[in-house]
Amino acid sequence: MRLPHPAIPLLLALACVAGSAAAQSDKGITYRWVDEHGVPHYGDTIPPKYARNSRQILNSEGVEIGHVDAEKTPAQIAAEARAHRQRVEQEQHDYFLLSTYTSVKDIESLRDERLSQIQAQQTAAQQYVQSLQSRLSSLQDRAQQFKPYSSRPNAPRMPDDLAQELVQTLNEVRVQNQAIQARTAQEDQVRAQFQSDIERFEELKVDTPP
Repeated sequence: MRLPHPAIPLLLALACVAGSAAAQSDKGITYRWVDEHGVPHYGDTIPPKYARNSRQILNSEGVEIGHVDAEKTPAQIAAEARAHRQRVEQEQHDYFLLSTYTSVKDIESLRDERLSQIQAQQTAAQQYVQSLQSRLSSLQDRAQQFKPYSSRPNAPRMPDDLAQELVQTLNEVRVQNQAIQARTAQEDQVRAQFQSDIERFEELKVDTPP
């Protein structure tokens, strides 16, 4: 009896695989997508208008065999990047809290030290403003002797050095008052930040096993 040629079984196997693939291809697949009104649609191709939408891939029995996510918009990508940065920053700050402090008292101690420094700067700035106000008052009294402040017809023109000193003193008072306001805001921020750290530290200690 003649034996079959060695290549024949391989050809038969390939033919079976091809036939199975063809049969599967004949069954086809269906896509399911949802339009902008929330209405689902089905078809063997996706209209170009919805090519970037998410869609399900169904077999001939209507069973989902795959899923394609919608393409992300630049705004979504940017939002995810921001969220990722926030998570990383929060993790880094949590590590800082747990590795730096052993108790809430440690946080309060550092808070009080920072506030004491700001308050000392405020006191010095307020004292300096008081001295500026005193100097300004004296300069304004001198300016009353000259035009345009004096009502005397023969009053001389204000000397340039006096006018310049008046302007400089007024500017310095304004700058120092702005600095005082900024430090007041800084003090509020320091209090709020340390309070937030205290609350987060307490949460982390509850979640951290002893």
